[in-house]
Order: sequence, then C-alpha cells, then structure tokens
Amino acid sequence: MKKILLVTDAWAPQINGVVRVQDAHIKALEGRGYAVTAIEPSQFRTVPLPFYPEIRLALFPRRRIAKTLRELRPDAVHLMTEGPLGWAARSACRTQGIPFTTWYHTHLQLYVNVRLRGLLRPINALLRRFHGLAVRTIVSTESLKRELESLGFKNVAVVPLGVDVELFKRNPAPPLAPLPKPVFVYFSRLDPEKSPEEFLKLDLPGTKLVIGDSVDRPRLESLYGGKNKFVGFKRGQDLVNWLSLADVFVFPSRTETFGLVVVEALACGLPVAAHDVMGPRDSVTHGKDGYLSDDLREAALKCLDLSPADCRAKAETYSWERSADAFVQNLSFIQ
Repeated sequence: MKKILLVTDAWAPQINGVVRVQDAHIKALEGRGYAVTAIEPSQFRTVPLPFYPEIRLALFPRRRIAKTLRELRPDAVHLMTEGPLGWAARSACRTQGIPFTTWYHTHLQLYVNVRLRGLLRPINALLRRFHGLAVRTIVSTESLKRELESLGFKNVAVVPLGVDVELFKRNPAPPLAPLPKPVFVYFSRLDPEKSPEEFLKLDLPGTKLVIGDSVDRPRLESLYGGKNKFVGFKRGQDLVNWLSLADVFVFPSRTETFGLVVVEALACGLPVAAHDVMGPRDSVTHGKDGYLSDDLREAALKCLDLSPADCRAKAETYSWERSADAFVQNLSFIQ
C-alpha cells in the first residue's frame, strides 16, 4: 500500500474550497487503496490568522514534520498550502532530499491586496519561491496555468476539480418556507475579497438570499439586512435545501482561481451570474448556463431565462473521480 503524506494549513472546521478539495481527494484516494496521512493545524499549537480568525496558524511545526517524514517514509509528499505547515514541510523535504509537489489553490496576493495595498509583487515573489522547488505545481484550470507560467512559475500541471452531483442535486420539496420569487442567492464567505457588498447592493426583484458568514457579517447585516435575507453558513443537505429555493446564483468575486461554489450551484440547476474573470470564465458557458458581465444585475435577470437542465448537465461534466486520477498521476512518487 503506497503512503501519501498531505500537508495542509486548511482543515475542518474551516469552510473553504481547499478543505472541500482535500476531503474529496482523501476519500477518493483511500477508496483506491492509498494510505493518506494528513499533517494539519489541529496537531499543533496555533494562533488565529489576522482578519480570518477561523483559520489557525501552526506554531513551530518544523521539528515534528521532519520527524514524521523520517518515521512515516511516505511514497509521495504533497503540500496543499503556502502557510506555516507548507513552508515547514518544504524545508524538511529539502533537508532530507525528499521530492514533493505543491498546489496553487488561492490568489493569496489578491486577498491581501484587498486589505493591504502594495504587496502584490512581494507576495508573488514569495509564492514563486515556495513553489519553485516542487517537482510539479498543481492548478485547477488551464487559464491559471497560463497565468502562473507568465509570472515565471515552472512545471505547472492541471488537475480539474469536481462536484458531488449526488449531494448537490435540487430538492423539489425542501423543508423550508418558500421565499418570494424570483430568488437570487449568494453563497460564499462574507469576506471583502469575495465582494459580497456588490451583491448586497443590487436592486433585484423578489428575494436576495445570503448564505455565508464571517466576522464582517454583523456589519453587513446591519447595513443591508432589510433587502437581503441572511441565513449564515449552511452545509451538506441543509445547504442544498436552501439552494433549492433559489433561481439564480450571483457570484461577484473577482479573486477566484476556480470557484467550487459555481459548479455546486450549477449542479443544483442554478444559472450563474458572475464577472468575466478567472474561475467563472472557466466553468460557465455564457448564454447557456450563465451570463458573465460587469453588470451583475443585468446578468442575473437574464439568467432567469436559462434552462436548469443545461446547468445540471454542465455540472455533471465535473467528476471527483477524474480529479483524483489526475492528482495521483501528477504526484511525485519516490522510487
């Protein structure tokens, strides 16, 4: 049985795309007979990340990671994130002569730039340094691969993501009170890099449903609660039930590398109104299962005429099984 060591700074109870990708891949890999060991924040003393207190940063992890590498002797090492655990594992692998792969999941430089201007170039340089020693750096789309290569990243490989189409399937009779139609839904974190205020300010008919949370939610709800129905984070079938009340998914984020929520919405038969940017551009067919535009109000209203069946059909082209196959093929197994 081959052993895969996964090192990640993102882990439950965090709710984000990295955690969802990990969960899906670990399940698929174990189903194929691989033994997956994860090094994750709960195994260490941690401190909260500024602006994102739900994310915990591990303190002084290098010695324990180095010990794990020596004792476990994994067949492949993969670094999912560029946080303290990722950097410590990178250093330990370098010292012990162990090849590793990495994954570029998130435009960290764009996230930081939303809050602290002027750091794009130094963070880009730091990310190039982190990924520069990897045998391969994995990304989720061809457009992200091209962008990173234009910035000087080497050995970039694409592993497409998936969606659980058995879970994300519209419930024709959700156990919830109906909302005035049409229902436009936003579901994601309510952090600035996701641009939730752009949705909250939109003048749309019917109901605007807001699924998500953050430390900024009280302020947003006090400003926009009258015209928007906030219901907090939802998970699993509860999330699907709320999405089943909706007619259109509106996604204002301009900082995505993929945007798993887009294909999750499509799987529930929801057309997507989004900006013509990386992420939505890679998964939405303009005019068929969504509209891409700078004018989100116009795009959202036009989505009301699109076919839920076409949206569902698009989502069914995304498979976690194929994703896991591509992931394994791009790992660097020690001979």
